[in-house]
Amino acid sequence: MKEPQPQHTRTFEDLVAEGAAVPTEGWDFSWFEGRATEARPSWGYAASLAERLSRSTAALDIQTGGGEVLDFALRRAAPEAPALTVATEGWPPNTAKAAALLRPHGVAVVASPEDAPLPFADGTFDLVSSRHPVSPNWAEIARVLEPGGTYFAQHVGPRSAFELVEYFLGPLPQGQSAARHPDRERADAEAAGLEIVDVRAERLRMEFHDIAAVVHFLRKVVWMVPGFTVEAYRPRLRALHERIRTDGPFVAHSTRHLFEARKSHT
Repeated sequence: MKEPQPQHTRTFEDLVAEGAAVPTEGWDFSWFEGRATEARPSWGYAASLAERLSRSTAALDIQTGGGEVLDFALRRAAPEAPALTVATEGWPPNTAKAAALLRPHGVAVVASPEDAPLPFADGTFDLVSSRHPVSPNWAEIARVLEPGGTYFAQHVGPRSAFELVEYFLGPLPQGQSAARHPDRERADAEAAGLEIVDVRAERLRMEFHDIAAVVHFLRKVVWMVPGFTVEAYRPRLRALHERIRTDGPFVAHSTRHLFEARKSHT
């Protein structure tokens, strides 16, 4: 087998073409190994979710992506996994991928747009979870939880990876990311009738080691640079490629917060 060519010797066009060709379905980030890194939050979301699933009887995972995180958590929770587990996903390629991955667990994956009401009856679930929801619909989360039920999630925080975003878009106003601030989300959750159990936030180092990783990341996480295409940003991509070759990895910082809330019994 031919040895892979070292990244620093590959051309800009070759790397960009590779980053543009990698499939973007699901939330499996294994392709980035050796090309980009991101520190993980100290709380270990997937393992913590598994522990909660083992105590649940009816669970819902919102915006499950390709189902990778829920699959891991259910495997770890077995044989004490919930009798009923359902997931929602709004992007058709991810819906199909999640359905195939989660079928062995008996999980039904429901195609549901991110901004639509949840297609479930009031008080159906004792656990609602989500990893990186685009925008939590607190009223709907509270509605489908049974009294005493728990919402447990890891959210993307304010100005996450903004060093990379602003490299392409220029300086953005502070208020643009206010909706993702944990204090704002706490207030919105409480307004929907949820009691806050725990909120923890961390800022985590990211490194991009080649331009292919940047291209794939921006294609995969589409809300970072809306409308991103290689052709639209080719000059900036080329300049960043040269910067990485000269100065080393491009450094950014993600923000994450762990969110746990409970529906009141009253």
